[in-house]
Amino acid sequence: MCREVAMPDSVSGHEDHAGYWLRFVSNHVSHAFKLKVEEQGVTVAEWVVMREMFNSKEANPSQLADKLGLTRGTVSKLIERLCAKQLALRSTSEGDRRFQTVGLTPAGRKLLPGLARLADENDREFFGHLTSEEKATLVEQLREIVRRNTWKDTPVL
Repeated sequence: MCREVAMPDSVSGHEDHAGYWLRFVSNHVSHAFKLKVEEQGVTVAEWVVMREMFNSKEANPSQLADKLGLTRGTVSKLIERLCAKQLALRSTSEGDRRFQTVGLTPAGRKLLPGLARLADENDREFFGHLTSEEKATLVEQLREIVRRNTWKDTPVL
């Protein structure tokens, strides 16, 4: 036997939600950056790992994974791809073959500043119309959402 269910007089639309607009903007910003870095032969995830390795001569893959909030398997695969592209180099310890460090090759160090410029250009393309105060407010509000939710993973995939 079927019962009648009262239908609400109104239902919010997808455009009524901040999440909808956030995703709308994010999709376009991310896609544009993806295309820019892929023209240089790397993925966004590879760029993020390269950028993290840039500040140190050598890094431990598990430390990279922890710092970026990615799984060790994901970081290992990204490092392997960077090694295949001759943008990163993996070294093992003589005392413990299981212990590895990774670093950028000269080619990786040479490529990275250009990738950073692409990130800066992408940011200006989408957010350059905002005043510095408006952009700072937007970024701080987004960071507060991240903090409040205790999110740690890096949005790269």
